[in-house]
Amino acid sequence: MPTAIAVTSADLVLPPTDPGTPHATVLPAPETRSLDASVADMQQLLARYGHVIVVCPTSAPPAVEQRLRAVRALLESDRIALVGTDLPPLGAAVLVRQLRQLAGCDFSPGVLASAARLLAHYIYAGAVLGSVSRLDRVPVSLGSHLKGWLPGAHFAVLAGPTAQITRVGSGEVTLPGPEFTTELLLARGQLQTDWPTTTLVPGWRIHGPVLETPLPEASPRWWGTGKLVEFAAYLPDLPVLYQLVSSVRRETCHWCAMDLIGDRCGFCGAPLQLGAVPEQGGRALHGAQDGGRREGGTRALGPGAQATPQPGGAHPAPYQGPHATHPGPPTHPGPPSSSYTQLTPVNAQGNPTRALP
Repeated sequence: MPTAIAVTSADLVLPPTDPGTPHATVLPAPETRSLDASVADMQQLLARYGHVIVVCPTSAPPAVEQRLRAVRALLESDRIALVGTDLPPLGAAVLVRQLRQLAGCDFSPGVLASAARLLAHYIYAGAVLGSVSRLDRVPVSLGSHLKGWLPGAHFAVLAGPTAQITRVGSGEVTLPGPEFTTELLLARGQLQTDWPTTTLVPGWRIHGPVLETPLPEASPRWWGTGKLVEFAAYLPDLPVLYQLVSSVRRETCHWCAMDLIGDRCGFCGAPLQLGAVPEQGGRALHGAQDGGRREGGTRALGPGAQATPQPGGAHPAPYQGPHATHPGPPTHPGPPSSSYTQLTPVNAQGNPTRALP
């Protein structure tokens, strides 16, 4: 069974990209569900799937995260990962769908949970706003605030992976877009504008038709206005996502012994400590000594040990699919400008286990 992907809102569940994409479980809001019922719901998920990854946006009400942490504490389970994201609502929904796609592959729960931070670097999420006077989640200059009071002023705002704002109109500064091929998803609010399709599509190398989805309920609150058109450019193909995650070196958490990529465990949150030995009584002491690699990862290094350098240090060739006859131009993105660039890639161990779209 694939690892369960759970969300805190139905707005985070987009239609699947293909029939093989696993579904996501929507956890009821705390005000509509008692604590005992929430514990029982989580127990059922753990019994069916073994591990549960819950995606909770940082913009969610504090009671949502408090309920999740209370459930995990009462169950005393280390098989529940709470994954937060700073992406706006539509971008967070795209991230959830990518995790659902990867959940059907052969990734371990630890790699899947820690991959959320990596995938967020490749989601370009923003919106066209009719006003920025109440926008507090993206830095806005005083000049932009003043221009926001002009009649008919529209602003294009990019929230991630880097924040930027520009006024839509003559002499506008183009928002920095992805350097790789993406698809564009739109969610229209009360603002009437075609700027995303007329400007972003040719400037951002958007491939295929522009898709639309209903505006998430949390979007007006996140952006500070209901007059908006939210957009998100993302990597849609499962082979590219699989190659992106599998090309990052895997390690073993020194505390909970889960596999991870990046610099932090997705389940317990412990930072990566290369060269460290778990203290006596540490939970990962047995797991770190169980010998060898698991799914391409490495175990904790003992004192005086050194990581074996990878030959060449280059990313493996992109997955071409079962019908490819010759390699084409690279369509997979390069490494993000974060701590992941410091990790040594290793060769992917096999292909996705289910049929690819």
